[in-house]
Amino acid sequence: MLDQLKEIVGAAHVLTQEDMAKYSQDWTHEFRWTPLAVVRPATTAEVAAVVKLASDTNTAVVPVSGNTNLAAAATAEGAVMISLERMNAIREIRPEAKLAIVEAGVVLATLREAVEQHGLIFPLTFGAQGSAMIGGNLATNAGGSNVLRYGNTRDLCLGLEVVLPSGEVMDIMSELHKDNSGYNLKHLFIGAEGTLGIITAAVLKLSAKPRAYATAMVATQSVSGALDVLNRLQAATGGSVEAFEYMPKPYIDAHMRQISGARAPFSSPYAHTVLVEVGATSEAAAASGADGRPMVASQLEETLSALLEAEVVCDAVVAQNETQRREMWARREAAAEVVFAQMPVINNDIAVPVDKVESFLARADAAIKQADPGAFAYVVAHLGDGNVHYAVKAPNYTPEIKAQIVEIVEDCVLHFGGSFSAEHGIGTYKLPSMARRKNKAALSAMRAIKTALDPKGIMNPGKVIPE
Repeated sequence: MLDQLKEIVGAAHVLTQEDMAKYSQDWTHEFRWTPLAVVRPATTAEVAAVVKLASDTNTAVVPVSGNTNLAAAATAEGAVMISLERMNAIREIRPEAKLAIVEAGVVLATLREAVEQHGLIFPLTFGAQGSAMIGGNLATNAGGSNVLRYGNTRDLCLGLEVVLPSGEVMDIMSELHKDNSGYNLKHLFIGAEGTLGIITAAVLKLSAKPRAYATAMVATQSVSGALDVLNRLQAATGGSVEAFEYMPKPYIDAHMRQISGARAPFSSPYAHTVLVEVGATSEAAAASGADGRPMVASQLEETLSALLEAEVVCDAVVAQNETQRREMWARREAAAEVVFAQMPVINNDIAVPVDKVESFLARADAAIKQADPGAFAYVVAHLGDGNVHYAVKAPNYTPEIKAQIVEIVEDCVLHFGGSFSAEHGIGTYKLPSMARRKNKAALSAMRAIKTALDPKGIMNPGKVIPE
């Protein structure tokens, strides 16, 4: 089989033994595996030929993009890993239509830089954007910091090109915003984590780049108080809040310890801190005021000043220049580096209704101590959409305590009508959660779809759907 793979993609792009090292573990080094081989195709036709060979030989295939792999969705023991990294062409940027046609191996930051030259943005953004690839973003339906205004990756995609488990290529590269011609198949593959097919290209929606940004660090007395700030800012700015990122004191303290040169957001410590960013798309909001700064910055300052007087806000610092703005964002985007430096931690990526976040945190903080009295959580949250990254540090960590804490957090999440998986996916990490918590009829439907599209079970087997 290795000889046949070399015929398809070239011998230099079939990796084995020590050449597979960087593909054989996740970013956190928590999961390790040994693939049969790593294949690096350069075209959709090559991907299709590799998958066809795998189908004919009943060989498991696992697609991989940037391999952040926080849910262990790219583990590939004994499988052929198909890396999309060479399929990294931005085929087309169409500014008037506000769309980009890209291959799956395009790095997110590269796409964002390319469209910015046209006065546009691809609004998906998160800390790993320098390595994460579009195929992986689509396969996990990535979220990030701008979901509040622009939606998840699912909302940013018009069409897909997918190699099916049979090796056939499905071209649904629609550039349309409205298309009711049958089932909306793209949504079947977005978020499926490569279990139904391999995304090789996509048509993506772009947005006008805001003419100006206003960014601030805000301290509040509570999470509910922070949501009050969000609602008032949305009303004051006509719904222009792009990001509303929650960072409580334990995270701020860990950031100060972990990141060299990091500075505190305020002169005094506060229990609840939020990064807020407003994007001005209108000329009026972006126009310079008497102080030379955009009006949106003055508007943000005035709104926060009023909230300070009303004691809704405890403190606030508005970025006065791009350097200060980047420093604020660096504090939030270092979250993975900060949290995973505390390993072992028990990672929980959950979502609850936005008005239930405070209650969830209080309930979960108390409940995890049932498993380990010394347990506490490092929390960061996309507060505007209710997505909480709840990483538990258990001083008496064992695999049994880990399993117990995961179930405890699940109980708390479901008590408030939430989800145990918000944006990182299921992979293998959350298979027990799927078995325990997912609606049985929904699981049956998923199994039926998987069987119909992948009857041999070769496509990223053992992920997403529990046995």
